[in-house]
Amino acid sequence: QVQLVESGGGLVQAGDSLRLSCAASTTTARPYTLGWFRQAPGKEREFVGSINWSGSSTVYSDSVKDRFTISRANAKGPMVLQMSSLKLADTAVYYCAADINRPWAAGINAGDYTYWGQGTQVTVSS
Repeated sequence: QVQLVESGGGLVQAGDSLRLSCAASTTTARPYTLGWFRQAPGKEREFVGSINWSGSSTVYSDSVKDRFTISRANAKGPMVLQMSSLKLADTAVYYCAADINRPWAAGINAGDYTYWGQGTQVTVSS
């Protein structure tokens, strides 16, 4: 069981930066991959980026690559999503998710993630 809580969302202007955090609490000793997904109004949930259990592998969607950075201090520590050069299109609810079955892989498929946070709203204005 992994419980995830996102924080750091808010209202920013286009071009600004914002930092999201995902705190994980778990009763298992199993390592896990962590990922960020987002969902804009009227759209399907989409992959943003992910990081494997050790932090040695990260993957980003093309839409955020070179603007967003994911990091985690250790296997159980919080995950951070540093977002820069934000665009209107980045407006969405951002979700943190955990994959306990493939901890070595920074997966991109939502179906691979077992545990999800409640989400945090990011709104980018012009």
